[in-house]
Amino acid sequence: MRLSRENVDLARANRCMTVTALAEAYGVSRTRMNMILNQREVTPLCVGRLAKALGVDVTEIIEQ
Repeated sequence: MRLSRENVDLARANRCMTVTALAEAYGVSRTRMNMILNQREVTPLCVGRLAKALGVDVTEIIEQ
């Protein structure tokens, strides 16, 4: 699955959430979160965990 960095950033902005806060909600370090956000492909599990941490539907943060 391809993660839409722009949509993730929009979801973070809507929740006034920093990358550090997202990393804490996801359960990883800020450095690891940046690595995840910069990857071209991520696993469905990763997308699901990100969506849950952001409080959005999975379809809102993936490229269609």
